[in-house]
Amino acid sequence: MSEIKEKKKNKTKSNLKAPEKLKLLVTIVNRNKVEFFVDVLTGFEVNMQMIVYGNGTAPKDLDLLGLNHSEKAIIFSFIKESQQKQILETLNDRFYRIRSGKGIAYVMTINSIIGVYLYQFLSNNTESIRR
Repeated sequence: MSEIKEKKKNKTKSNLKAPEKLKLLVTIVNRNKVEFFVDVLTGFEVNMQMIVYGNGTAPKDLDLLGLNHSEKAIIFSFIKESQQKQILETLNDRFYRIRSGKGIAYVMTINSIIGVYLYQFLSNNTESIRR
């Protein structure tokens, strides 16, 4: 019991730091490439990803242009603000290099998250959760 009290006393304001901001990354890709892009995002220690399946709205007249893939997947991912630029650059590179790997990615600001454990989970801060 005294160890816990000592640890609390040793914590000072200088040890505390502001939590890193999180962003919501929305990635829209062809359904047959969703696993590839999930793996790419997992490489950036993205802890939670949600996939929603849908259909594109391009008319069938665009088959001649190669835009006939109407089955889409939308990947919602929580990323750290510090990784935003690197992730978007990597996704942009993959969109151009991968066959049928075209897609759209954009980032939305998250104003608040309620709960310390939820924030730690979404930011992949597992060391704090284990303590």
